[in-house]
Amino acid sequence: MLRDVPGSVTEVLRLINSYELNISYISSQENGTDHQAFKMGLFVDDEEKLMEFLRRANELCPVRVIDYNHSKRIFDNSIFYQSFVTGLMQQIGLPEQAHEKLLVNSNLVMQILDEKGLSPFKTFESISRFAELLSVSRGSDFAPRITEYVITDKSKITLIEPPCGSNTIIIQSCGEVLFVDCGYALYEKEMLRLFRNILPGFDSMNKKIFVTHADVDHCGLLHLFDEITASRKTALCLELEADGKNGYREQNPLHKPYVNICKTLTFYKPPKPEKLKVVWDDADDQEELLKEIGTLACGELNFVVYQGKGGHLPGETVLVDYGHKITFTGDIYVNIAGMTREQAEYNRYAPVLMTSVDTDPALCAEERKAVMQKLVPGKWKIFGSHGAMKEYDQPVM
Repeated sequence: MLRDVPGSVTEVLRLINSYELNISYISSQENGTDHQAFKMGLFVDDEEKLMEFLRRANELCPVRVIDYNHSKRIFDNSIFYQSFVTGLMQQIGLPEQAHEKLLVNSNLVMQILDEKGLSPFKTFESISRFAELLSVSRGSDFAPRITEYVITDKSKITLIEPPCGSNTIIIQSCGEVLFVDCGYALYEKEMLRLFRNILPGFDSMNKKIFVTHADVDHCGLLHLFDEITASRKTALCLELEADGKNGYREQNPLHKPYVNICKTLTFYKPPKPEKLKVVWDDADDQEELLKEIGTLACGELNFVVYQGKGGHLPGETVLVDYGHKITFTGDIYVNIAGMTREQAEYNRYAPVLMTSVDTDPALCAEERKAVMQKLVPGKWKIFGSHGAMKEYDQPVM
């Protein structure tokens, strides 16, 4: 504990310097008292030197040792301040101006998770592995699972499941085309190649997309589309981002650093607000877990649009076609068991680095139950935004 006054850290830093120790990280938070807990990570390879340092440090302030290095691997300041951020940038091919943003937000993630007891080494390892997974699936190594589902002789659905990011769904019905979500901007070239192969007239067509919610991994390619249909809350979030303000995720202190890292690593840019199309009115004081706010059609497919209460993210929506027993559930319901090995590994890191992918996990769990309760008896095709399509036989109640 250090006194919360200017210069209180100086003597500690001088002592550290006198022992030529490396500082791996620094974390402190005010607590409303005249003292604050001040955490430092130190790399020391001489136990006798460490004990002498601790003895002298205790003369300056109370010291408690927290052994974070359970993995027995070295983590020092040169790795963090130099190699770590530089390595992230090299993996993805980011411009130099991304350096400071990555550095600041990586440190913020570390501080948040450090306060929750997670080793700083594990935090940086998770960020590094997350970036590696994003980068290794590019170019000729971009190999999403692509599945086509024939609904009728006039309608079909193509499901594109990239290793990282949300699924992209292409609905084709009676000559009309509608996309649902669109993954990361990082894979623009790769996804364009797929779009042109699936839809030979893609470049010249009027491109329409429906967005289930405003998470970065669902909205990366929105700039490619001419018309973006979304709930009012989702549109508002995208407008905030376009105006350089915090979206819903960034308004949550626990989610903000990870989301900023994710946006930087994936070259995210919000769509132009004039492309947004809001055709339903949704009340701010929604009481229902899933509220019907309107309908959406594509050819012979007719969807009822339900808005969730915000368990995953405000503005989240679910599409249900009762006639053909098809539903698009966004991230309220995802097919965890139906993920590829690559998808499963990618999806391990966001819950760690954000503490939870849901804004309100308990509420989202209730919304998942509500989605299933909306389905009438019969055989359903459930398309979540991660994982394969799930066939589900809703029994007669």
